[in-house]
Amino acid sequence: MNAFSNRPGWTAFLFVTFWAIAANAYSYFMMIRSCEVRHVDNIETLLVVLVAILLFFQKQAGFPQPIDLTIGNRNRFLIPVVAGLLFGMLDIIFVRVLQHPQPYTSFPPYLQPFPYSVFLYINGAIYMEVFYRLLPFTLIMLPVTRFTPEKYHFPIFIAIAIITSLVEPILQFPEGALWFRIYSTVSGFAMNFLQAWYFRKYGFFASLSVRVGHYLVWHILHGIYVEAFELP
Repeated sequence: MNAFSNRPGWTAFLFVTFWAIAANAYSYFMMIRSCEVRHVDNIETLLVVLVAILLFFQKQAGFPQPIDLTIGNRNRFLIPVVAGLLFGMLDIIFVRVLQHPQPYTSFPPYLQPFPYSVFLYINGAIYMEVFYRLLPFTLIMLPVTRFTPEKYHFPIFIAIAIITSLVEPILQFPEGALWFRIYSTVSGFAMNFLQAWYFRKYGFFASLSVRVGHYLVWHILHGIYVEAFELP
């Protein structure tokens, strides 16, 4: 069967494309209004849509289809979102409460005004999953699944999962006290590795749901609180 003829691939591809374009359009609207917000990059939007073509090749790479009818929504959406919410609440405790308990007088770089924050950060979650999970896992596992014995598939997957799970903590390695650096590195690795595991077990949307749950607490709800109760 032609990879581009599968409905789950089209469902996921159209979702990613729609959200990328919607966030980009909202960002442009905020720009022409001269709003001081983080803007969506046009090149990043184009790259997300191009790389999202790999959603059509999940079965060939040994992963579940983005919408696999044998996988329930509990495993695809609910449990991953709850896991992400827990990571977000841990960040609130360790980063905001313990590291920066003082009220903000302006938005820090990781918070944006609502409802723009919904579009920006869900788009950001999609961007992260496209480039941290979809791209490396699909491109590597496609030839691995086709040309190597099955006994090597899982060890290779674990190796990729470990390497990709280290990328975000390393790139975002923070300054501050030793305990904070340890927390940031361990929690970042743990969430990324969990996402890789969900990607393998339940597909792209399960991995994405973890990050959406995390961003919902850390970026969106946190931002609403700061905007409503802290900003002058």
